[in-house]
Amino acid sequence: MFNLPPAEFATISMKRFEEFAKAQTEQFNNFQETNRHWLDRVQAEANLASEFVSKITAARSIPDAMTAYQEWGGKRLEMMAEDTKHLLENTQKYMQTSARLLANGWRSKGPSVSS
Repeated sequence: MFNLPPAEFATISMKRFEEFAKAQTEQFNNFQETNRHWLDRVQAEANLASEFVSKITAARSIPDAMTAYQEWGGKRLEMMAEDTKHLLENTQKYMQTSARLLANGWRSKGPSVSS
């Protein structure tokens, strides 16, 4: 049974529910932001590939083709580094928000259940 008066229990429960709802909303917003980022990244990848194909097609010599490959490779490495940084930042945001979601019902403060 709960050791708190009903009014105090209701107040604490409502506060926890509000915290949980806020964390859920934040997590949903994080997912939307991440989806937008990766959709933009897919478009950037497509643009880079298209630009690369145009340059290779226009190359009139091996040095021209090598320059196109080097530019493409450099941009790809740069994009991969950005992707890694973004992935780590997103993971950190998700973990922090998830921790708040989980902690909401597991805190030692508030109502307790006695056996």
